[in-house]
Amino acid sequence: MTKRTQLALATALVAALALGASGCSDPKKGSTGAGASNPAAANDGKVLGGAPVKGGTLTVLSNQDFAHLDPARNWVMPTMDFGTRLLYRTLVTFKAEPGKAGSELVPDLATDLGTPSNGGKTWTFTLKEGVKYEDGSPIKAQDIKYNVERSFAPDLTGGPDYAAQYLVGGEGYKGPLQGQHLDSVKTPDDRTIVFELKRPVAEFSATATLPTFAPVPQSQEKGTQYDARPFSSGPYKIESYDRDKKLVLVRNEHWDPKTDTVRKAYPDKFVVVMGLKGGQIDDRIIAGEGADASAVQYADMRPESAPKVLPKPDVKARLLAESQGCTEMLQLNNSRAPFNDPKVREALQYAVDKEAIVTAGGGPALNEVATAYLPPALSGGKQADTLKIAPAGDPAKAKELLKAAGKETLKVSLAVSTGDKGKAEAIQQGLSRAGIEVVIDTVDPGAYYDVIGDLSTTPDMTLTGWCPDYPSGSTWIPFVFDGRTIKDKGNQGNYSQFRDEATIKRIDEINAMADAKQANQAWIDLDAEIMKKSPAIPILLERKPLLVGPNIAGAYGHPVWTGTIDYGTVGLKDPSKSQG
Repeated sequence: MTKRTQLALATALVAALALGASGCSDPKKGSTGAGASNPAAANDGKVLGGAPVKGGTLTVLSNQDFAHLDPARNWVMPTMDFGTRLLYRTLVTFKAEPGKAGSELVPDLATDLGTPSNGGKTWTFTLKEGVKYEDGSPIKAQDIKYNVERSFAPDLTGGPDYAAQYLVGGEGYKGPLQGQHLDSVKTPDDRTIVFELKRPVAEFSATATLPTFAPVPQSQEKGTQYDARPFSSGPYKIESYDRDKKLVLVRNEHWDPKTDTVRKAYPDKFVVVMGLKGGQIDDRIIAGEGADASAVQYADMRPESAPKVLPKPDVKARLLAESQGCTEMLQLNNSRAPFNDPKVREALQYAVDKEAIVTAGGGPALNEVATAYLPPALSGGKQADTLKIAPAGDPAKAKELLKAAGKETLKVSLAVSTGDKGKAEAIQQGLSRAGIEVVIDTVDPGAYYDVIGDLSTTPDMTLTGWCPDYPSGSTWIPFVFDGRTIKDKGNQGNYSQFRDEATIKRIDEINAMADAKQANQAWIDLDAEIMKKSPAIPILLERKPLLVGPNIAGAYGHPVWTGTIDYGTVGLKDPSKSQG
């Protein structure tokens, strides 16, 4: 087949997989899918509040600061949504619509979705005319090249690894801060950028939606301090940023909506208030008074708030709770005892009480039990069940496996984000049935991924989720289970530190497949093989419950960014009623 046909096939697969994002398993088993008799699903695929009116101040209430706003370091789903919709643009982005339409790729800074050549190993993008930064200077192809190069810098940890995995000559490259540049990213003129890849990547258009492919001019380089003041290429710029307290965005007057078909930029100002307690945020938005009438929440609604929301039609009408399309996992640190022993890891699969964790996470309206690593959107709409373990676990079987491993009693540490303490306690109680003592450490959510991503501070177990950056198994298994991705600092994805040669070999074989359907099935099959080795335990498939104030309009959960509110199109019903 021609390479154009190959690309079309991959694009068709992405669209087909996106359809699965709203699919569900048997609703009788507590499915959170659309169409089930689930009060949390009432607003699936809907836009709340009608059409926004331009103007006013939209407040975002948060329990945390952003992990990283630097586009080279931004790889946490809600933050990617916030950054790429408000502060910087990328070569390609996703359509601003709810439901499956939101998974459609559209050009952003580029004129189209990119042109492959050389058998899919070369990709060329042309920038639109008239795109500018916040100071009115033109955005150049060289600035995108520079940010791609920055993503290799050892000090700029935490960002997407696609450039390192895909680009020729990336091995050993340490970024541009010492004057070295990548020959595999070429800029023949100010509006053309060319990427030379190690292998054909039919989905590279989707890769170019990531913050790595946003522009950063070299003149604005501030190293790790760039996090505090990214230079805007989007509709808003930073007016002030008091870390852990408040971020204020105002309009970037040099952003031209004629060059941007996606972002609508309705509010005059965004104010992010940080450091609030989750339950406090819920109560404020439920009440919806004063400035809170024009507020949305950044972090998920607390599980204990569900009874205040789901039975009340007027409040439930302001709840978004789209399926996240992610899998939450209990990651076991395979690099050291006791979890360097596969038998101990297998025992944990049986010891965990997933039903109790569902309850701690807000019940079956907001969660369901996960039985595999790949989320349903990447496995035909339904997860596999390779091990066939009862949702409540099998502590007797767990004890048997621990005894065979010579580990009849264990004491292990578990780190969780502060808001997940209830789930951690459910894990603790479940494992205690098999004689496993768990010591819980709660970490501030803004620092959580930096702490568990540092191999010198990561504990025995962590609770994390992984979401596809776009609907393809290539964005999931290689990042979570390829031992070559593990870093001493800024480790992302492979929190279990799973190093398995057979898995690595199979990942390379699947990545080399030209047939997208064949590759998709191969990822599903590999998922089953990894499950048998138990580097991590799949726990939950979650919805993302987010409340909005009564003066909010144009709000919906975007399917790509795990159901986070699309900040590019949200606004206010009546700007005159907003405050700030």
